[in-house]
Amino acid sequence: MNKINFTLLAQELDDIKQQTLSKVGQADADHIRRIIRIQRYCEWSARVLLMMGFLLPALWLIGVLLLAVAKILDNMEIGHNVMHGQYDWMNDKHINSRVYEWDIACDGQSWHRVHNYEHHTYTNILGKDRDFGYGLLRLSNDFKWRLKNSWQLLTYINLSILFQWGVSYHELAAERVFLGKQKQGRDSRVSHRMLKQRFFSKGTRQLLKDYVVFPVLAGPLFLWVFSGNLLANLIRNLWTSTIIFCGHFTEQTQTFEQQDCENESQGQWYYRQVLGSSNIQGGNTFHILTGHLSYQIEHHLFPDLPASRYQEIAPKVQAVLSKHGIAYNTGGFFKQYRSVLKRILRYSFP
Repeated sequence: MNKINFTLLAQELDDIKQQTLSKVGQADADHIRRIIRIQRYCEWSARVLLMMGFLLPALWLIGVLLLAVAKILDNMEIGHNVMHGQYDWMNDKHINSRVYEWDIACDGQSWHRVHNYEHHTYTNILGKDRDFGYGLLRLSNDFKWRLKNSWQLLTYINLSILFQWGVSYHELAAERVFLGKQKQGRDSRVSHRMLKQRFFSKGTRQLLKDYVVFPVLAGPLFLWVFSGNLLANLIRNLWTSTIIFCGHFTEQTQTFEQQDCENESQGQWYYRQVLGSSNIQGGNTFHILTGHLSYQIEHHLFPDLPASRYQEIAPKVQAVLSKHGIAYNTGGFFKQYRSVLKRILRYSFP
């Protein structure tokens, strides 16, 4: 770490950020509004096609896929990025981090409060970043092996299948929701009663919307719509969990001790973000479907930049890191996913 000029590293990465910010404007507003329109067209079309399955099952299947795409776009390219404040400069009340609510069981404001601060400030710092392993998976020798780790691959599969509920439970600090525990500091501003209300009200609304309201409106086509919503949610859960794991938990991502990160300079903070992240290579459509979290390194460095800019700045970031001898972890989807599975299996054993 001492061999790296962190002051120069910070300056060069700050320059990339400022140069990019100077370009942010109408093109970025057009991009997010175009994605929102596409998301809505996909959802509306899907709702119609799900009810036509009795005529032709292939139409139902297309409806399922379109609804899954709509949910993925809503969660990834729209919801995640809007709630990071990437489009607050637009002063559009519908595309604002403080009020946006997404189509997922996790309450948007709770996610905004916990994820944006905790994970992005203390990325991969043991004891500080609860996103590392989500409290369920042992992904480092820094954690004591327990018997339950023997079957953590199954735990991971279950988490992926139920990912929206895992995120909801995790972001609302479940130990305080159900046991009434309160942390000191930032989280103590939200009462135990409010945490319970947010968790259960948002989860209930999602269940009613997907598995009661829309199926009932379909009348005799109840089962077609019910099963279509169920499958679309499953596809969305598997996709989002896979992308997030590939960005955070490949074999190359590193962890950090709290004492090693005290009094960090900006350059050292940038350095930690890079070493705790992984990118995934792909085409333009792939990057949009990942919410541009396929550029996890750039996202961790600049979480408030419009994510559609990450592809543009990635070569510049890679060049700066190469100059300082810092590894830039990137690879194809299957390579990165295999790496995640290997890490999960590796730390299943003492």
